[in-house]
Amino acid sequence: MRKSARRSGREQSSQGQLRLPLRELVREALFDTVIVSGLGFVGEVLEEERAVLCGPRYERDPQRAALRAGQVRSSLSLGGRRVAVERPRVRSVAGHELSLPSWRAWSGRDPLEQRAMEQMLVGVSTRRYARSLEPLPGELKVHGIGKSVVSDRFVVGTAGRLAALMQRRLGGLQLIAVMIDGVHFAEHVVLAAIGIDVGGAKHVLGLREGATENAAACKALLADLIERGLPTERGLLFVIDGAKALHKAISDIFGERALIQRCREHKKRNVTDALPERLRSSVRSAMSQAYATRDAKRAARLLENLARRLEAGHPGAAASLREGLQDTLTLTRLDLPEALERVLSSTNLIENLFSRVRDLAHRVKRWQGGTMILRWTAAGVLEAERSFRRIAGYRALPKLIAALRAHDAAIDRRLENARRAA
Repeated sequence: MRKSARRSGREQSSQGQLRLPLRELVREALFDTVIVSGLGFVGEVLEEERAVLCGPRYERDPQRAALRAGQVRSSLSLGGRRVAVERPRVRSVAGHELSLPSWRAWSGRDPLEQRAMEQMLVGVSTRRYARSLEPLPGELKVHGIGKSVVSDRFVVGTAGRLAALMQRRLGGLQLIAVMIDGVHFAEHVVLAAIGIDVGGAKHVLGLREGATENAAACKALLADLIERGLPTERGLLFVIDGAKALHKAISDIFGERALIQRCREHKKRNVTDALPERLRSSVRSAMSQAYATRDAKRAARLLENLARRLEAGHPGAAASLREGLQDTLTLTRLDLPEALERVLSSTNLIENLFSRVRDLAHRVKRWQGGTMILRWTAAGVLEAERSFRRIAGYRALPKLIAALRAHDAAIDRRLENARRAA
């Protein structure tokens, strides 16, 4: 009985080992059949379209407008590469080359650019692109899978994404907040703008490359956003890093309508970077406790007291703390719920976005200018945008909207009073 059971087990194991290679062979044979049959169908369709233009073969027709002109070697996009095929040729009786409708639809290179983009975005290098593709029948001649070719497709694809991003219309987004931050790539800085609409959804608004976060680059970014529909006639919340140039550019363009919130994380970093290591933890904790209070006046008083304690021994840290201090408390003065204030009081959202760009571009050893940086950045942020969710605390956004409307109403009253007085 035991011998029979062992024999039965060995037989089942042997059958299983045979079944696996057989299943693989069947799968490969089916795939090859589908590919070969599909290419055969392509040839039949093209020949039928040529017959429509040229009439039946070997029949005289004085009225025919086109003639068969043999075949020419060409290629079609298939499975992320170009596959060699014979293309039927048609010429008019006047000698002009005519194209077949199906060939125009099938011969485009857009699928190759899209495939190269997707492979690169999921981490496949140009050198390993060919290995990532499904193998084709051996009798087919393929090309377009070399490192340089794939790289060229990626350049074209990312350039297209960058152009699409920079042409987005913003007028219909109902934006209430805009976050702007600069991220360094080699010797360049990329300014990124992320918008938040009334429903809490996030939108990539635009990018701008420059050598530094200077006023010219900041104003150019804002001017581009305004040209594409960012409103200037009503209040907006701007969440920015610690760049003075960006603060000045927003104030110059939007004036009193802009409510500016300085990033608290940047402020903590700037202050603690000016301190010795032994003091950084305690000072950072003191600043966090001040920002956690729900009273703007009390928070300002705590931060000013901290600056006074630092002034004698570390005047640079004290000056950094006082610089723009009131702008770090803008949201506290609006009395927003804690969850929403925590999200909107820093530009961490953009930092997280650019972490996706760094993950994508970690293989880049040398940046070849600002255009390359912008292309890779656009590809990364648009890929990250596909998984965007609404911000935490979005249910409290009506309170922010009400605060912005009240801010606008106060400005309008002041302007009206000034007009009447004049």
